[in-house]
Amino acid sequence: MASILHGVLNATNFRNPFLRTLIPSIGLAYGIQAAAAIPSIFLETERFYDLSGSLTYISCAALSLYLPTIRARLAAGPGSTGPAWPSLLGSLVSKGGVSAWNWRQVVLSAAVTFWAARLGSFLFSRITADDGKDSRFDSIRSSPPKFFVAFFAQATWVSLCLMPVLAINSIPATTLAALPLVTITDILGILLYVGGLAFEATADQQKSQWVKEKKEKKHSEDFLTRGLWSKSRHPNYFGESTLWTGIATTAAGVMLSNIGQAGMGFSGSPVSRIGALAMAAVSGVPLSENKYDKRYGDRKDYQEWKKNTPMFIPKL
Repeated sequence: MASILHGVLNATNFRNPFLRTLIPSIGLAYGIQAAAAIPSIFLETERFYDLSGSLTYISCAALSLYLPTIRARLAAGPGSTGPAWPSLLGSLVSKGGVSAWNWRQVVLSAAVTFWAARLGSFLFSRITADDGKDSRFDSIRSSPPKFFVAFFAQATWVSLCLMPVLAINSIPATTLAALPLVTITDILGILLYVGGLAFEATADQQKSQWVKEKKEKKHSEDFLTRGLWSKSRHPNYFGESTLWTGIATTAAGVMLSNIGQAGMGFSGSPVSRIGALAMAAVSGVPLSENKYDKRYGDRKDYQEWKKNTPMFIPKL
């Protein structure tokens, strides 16, 4: 196993720091999704689809964070311990250095991990309560090629969303130490993340409570129009987009700086800065809209809700 890992790391030991982190992380994303796809296709079940997606987010974020230390320890050779593992807690207040990450690397990786763990466990409990069925998979569950494409698409989506975190984690912590301890983009990004996460979690809790009450015959509503769902037709997607915007904002503040450009192995030219911004700016709203339009499109109460409730950005 160690020899395989050594071979993979040697094969991906590119001169460019960003590629050195990006390629193994994306490879891991597709590897996890392929491993999850095989039993899912065989059993014709989507029960673990969203859970495997969360595991992929967490695993790739962790790999990108620890990869430089893993490479350094393996390069030290047999009989040598190599550099010590950086301290997560110690790095939370660190600008970065030889034995510590920059705090942004830890915070952004932790932000992804916390979000993925919460959402993954929520979606898994929901699909378990629904007998393991998800209407998104009704037309592809029995088709192995189509089902595999769904897992392939999830690996691609995870890789795209994680791009700003992978970019930040690819920069040597010693390079990031030259940045100010805190900048305005750090503060703005963290506030957006916290607000978006709270918004998404509240919307999910309200939807779960509504479903629970419907099963208990406490109401006979066909669609939720109360709470945050009276402010936006998709408050959970708005919250998720907001928190990822927060992650991208904090990352972009670093990636667009001269220090960030040099640390990723970029030229610092306008073109490379535009590329960095694009990586920092990466939802199922149309699918949800189409499903409800087909089911309730001819009802006056549904049309009234659509007319008075924004699709995405909540009304005040």
